[in-house]
Amino acid sequence: MVIIDKMELPPPPPYLAADSLNLPPFPHRREGNALRLDVLPPNLLLRIVYEVFPRGQPEGQRKTLYWLSTSLRLVNRALYVACMHVLRSTYLPAYNHLVHAPYTSDPFPLSTPDRGGGNEQVSPVHSLQRETRVLDLFISLKVREDVWTDDSELHLEREESFKDLFDMMQPRSRLEDLVRIYGVREGVMSVAKPSSSTFRSTTSGGIPFGLLSVAFSPRKAGLVLTTKQRKKAIVEVARRREDTLERSAKQLVKELHAWLSVNSWSAFP
Repeated sequence: MVIIDKMELPPPPPYLAADSLNLPPFPHRREGNALRLDVLPPNLLLRIVYEVFPRGQPEGQRKTLYWLSTSLRLVNRALYVACMHVLRSTYLPAYNHLVHAPYTSDPFPLSTPDRGGGNEQVSPVHSLQRETRVLDLFISLKVREDVWTDDSELHLEREESFKDLFDMMQPRSRLEDLVRIYGVREGVMSVAKPSSSTFRSTTSGGIPFGLLSVAFSPRKAGLVLTTKQRKKAIVEVARRREDTLERSAKQLVKELHAWLSVNSWSAFP
């Protein structure tokens, strides 16, 4: 092996002892004071989530939305709230575009629904608005379909995936929200407190909303009362295809008022 003197590099500088460098002491991390994402202010955490989106790359942004839906939001409660804010705000226009006329929609209300108490904290995770669950289902389907379409030109978005959502689930959940709003206003329905262990602890304001669900079809709508022992349709009204959900909701509340005048829901087995 031949060594060319001209190509030799100078030796590295000698290592000095740490004490002779006069460096500040290395900070010792305390495990109890470690900074975590879930303790950051919500506005700062939301800003961090927005910063993970690639700039000027629509396909990369759709993949990031898919990652938010399938992975990041499952880390903890704080990230769930931040991710769902981004996802719902992003996909709300597409969701509203698919709502069938003459139905209305309000899955992501700007104001928190009234729970009947002034000092109660409403969970940002469990929404009282039942249509919010339908929006979340739509998001889960939409983010997957968008990424699959980007990955392959042969993939066609399946319209039947959204058919049940907007033919049945969206109008039914929206009708349930309207019935709750009108029912609480008329005093025939109440919303249980978040701390209540059972819906039967709230009886002064009418039937607890948590015990009621809507049976919906293009020709009729009804209210179903469900307890641990049984499930029974207590109110039913006819409807036409062109009827608005608001009209059907007012009819159901009116019929519920008449039903309560001759029946006691608390005695329902």
